[in-house]
Amino acid sequence: MDALAQRRELRQRLADRRRALSPAQRIAAAQGLRRSLEQLPEYHTDARVAGYWACDGELPLNLVIPPLLARGQQFLLPLLERDRSLRFAPWQPGQEVQPNRHGIPEPAAPREWYAPFQLDLVLVPLLAFDRRGHRLGTGGGYYDRSFAFLSEQLRPTEPLLVGIAYDFQELPAIEAAAWDVPLDYVATDRELIDCHAHDGRAA
Repeated sequence: MDALAQRRELRQRLADRRRALSPAQRIAAAQGLRRSLEQLPEYHTDARVAGYWACDGELPLNLVIPPLLARGQQFLLPLLERDRSLRFAPWQPGQEVQPNRHGIPEPAAPREWYAPFQLDLVLVPLLAFDRRGHRLGTGGGYYDRSFAFLSEQLRPTEPLLVGIAYDFQELPAIEAAAWDVPLDYVATDRELIDCHAHDGRAA
């Protein structure tokens, strides 16, 4: 089996495990995720925090968003562009959303939006990760394409990229492609992982 087929099979296996979680397991994971993120100073202070609308079993952010808004921080959701890149629009629970071409809800008719380089903190969805900050996504390349500019900068910098994952999504190692943009941290339902401490990148 070639590397592409192996990645495809791995994505399917992890997605299936994620989808199989019970509602009680998801609630417990959301609580654990909030505790992990609370260990990250930027979660408490950064002005523009981008996240995602949890789909297909992704770890929900429903307990992460209210504390941000209560502190006066802005929460943003991604908007899918025609060139397969992302921009981000402010969103609050209860505001209208509409499905994009992949069926993922995004803010409907946003009055303002921001480019990736204008964000402070980005909560990044993923299917698998390792402790060096390598991530396996769904294969669309949206995040790597949108945050490619970070590859030319000394990390960590803004925006800070924090992968969001269930504990079981960790792998011993993920082989990085040339275009992959590594994560700065991974927040799971069990812990906050500093990827720079494991990778030898600038800290």
